[in-house]
Amino acid sequence: MHLLDISVFALYMMGVIGIGIYFLIRNKGVDDFYVGGRKIGSVHVGLSVVATDVGGGFSIGLGGLGFVMGLAGSWMLFTGLVGAWLSAVLLIPRVKKLEATKKFYTFPQFLGSFYTPRVAMLAGIISAIGYLGFTSSQVLAGAILAEATFTPMLDRQTALIIMGIIVIVYTAMGGIKAVIYTDTIQWIILMSGLIFIGIPVAYFSVGGMTGIREVLPPEYFSLANISWQQILNWAVTIIPIWFVGMTLYQRIYASRDRKQAQRAWYIAGLFEWPVMAFMGVLLGLFARVAIAQGMFEYLGFTSAADIDSEQGLPLLLRTVLPVGLMGLMMAAYFSAIMSTADSCLMASSGNFLTDILTRWFKVPEGRKAFLLVSQGLTLVLGVIALLLASVMPSVLDLMLHSYAFMVSGLFIPVIAALFLKKAHSTAAFWSMILGGGTTFTLIAGEWSLPLGLDPNIFGITIALVSFTLINFSINLQNKK
Repeated sequence: MHLLDISVFALYMMGVIGIGIYFLIRNKGVDDFYVGGRKIGSVHVGLSVVATDVGGGFSIGLGGLGFVMGLAGSWMLFTGLVGAWLSAVLLIPRVKKLEATKKFYTFPQFLGSFYTPRVAMLAGIISAIGYLGFTSSQVLAGAILAEATFTPMLDRQTALIIMGIIVIVYTAMGGIKAVIYTDTIQWIILMSGLIFIGIPVAYFSVGGMTGIREVLPPEYFSLANISWQQILNWAVTIIPIWFVGMTLYQRIYASRDRKQAQRAWYIAGLFEWPVMAFMGVLLGLFARVAIAQGMFEYLGFTSAADIDSEQGLPLLLRTVLPVGLMGLMMAAYFSAIMSTADSCLMASSGNFLTDILTRWFKVPEGRKAFLLVSQGLTLVLGVIALLLASVMPSVLDLMLHSYAFMVSGLFIPVIAALFLKKAHSTAAFWSMILGGGTTFTLIAGEWSLPLGLDPNIFGITIALVSFTLINFSINLQNKK
């Protein structure tokens, strides 16, 4: 990587840290730190939502899907569009109505307004663990990108440390305001970089459609190049996260009102699919062409079998982008990665402090003292996420496993709270234990499941059955 590119990249990172310092000075209390003062507009919130949900992990993951299956990989983010618009219609009005009388900071507080504090605390534990894993996936995505970009100067472990420190420091300093406003800037940088630099340069570098069709089989250009099981696995994992994601609830709370929040969700959905979905898989597809044409031989990679599919996209950008533009494009991708990592770290911190620790320990009173505790906890959790990232091999797997654990434990109690007149806390509690526990066991045990279905499908099924049986039994006893 040329010195000019390194300089551009370094200046960008310094700018991000500067934003964290700016909001460190301006934050006046926990309301500012966790929910941005509850007065942020739809454009900033919408861009922050899509930056958080898609981010660098899905950007790198989409590149990997394009590398191995072509355009059909874009269906993964179609489920994001569906989830965003469903939650805008079904969830946001209920959340904002309750928030008018109760000041929520976290998702478990919202859930606890329907159930007991015990249910809220269990939801906090599930959410905190899930988002800690998701933070790790983003730091890992940054390390994979840096390793491929700076080879052979930088190995993955060193890249993990550098990436982790930057994310942890500016998130712990600035809180949700720093996260949301940097998300807006970072997403604009990523979109501009892809549209005006990455895609056109990569397309012409591999020889346009002539070069692409000479290398790739026809199925790479078909949206039908996918199994029904894969679409189902993505749908069951990604759509429900829009109803249980702590990062999303924080942005609902941060929005000025219901209409602003709904507008933000509609914006986010459209950016997920088709915009980001097809740009991500296209670059992965171009990377597959590039390695077949021998463009990566100077790095020691002669065939697709030589590299991890998620490395294809960063290797392509490193190879085809000219001096100066390389630094800008890398800044764009690191922007996307950090926009998700910081949000997930904030979510995990909010869960641990507000929903777990305050129930067991006395937290210092006063806005400044509480703010300092929040920042310290965010720092500690960031270090834990960094350690977890150091032992995980795949970005997409870590992300989807984190999603699945949260969804299988939390989705059924949320839906029951929204749509049932009598949803009992005991049913919710055991649904969370059994659903989340089933998914965690199946993932950890690496079980071979029938039809190639995701563990989350079995976790949600167990959660639904257990909730239904226990809730029906309680209602039946109450009638006697």
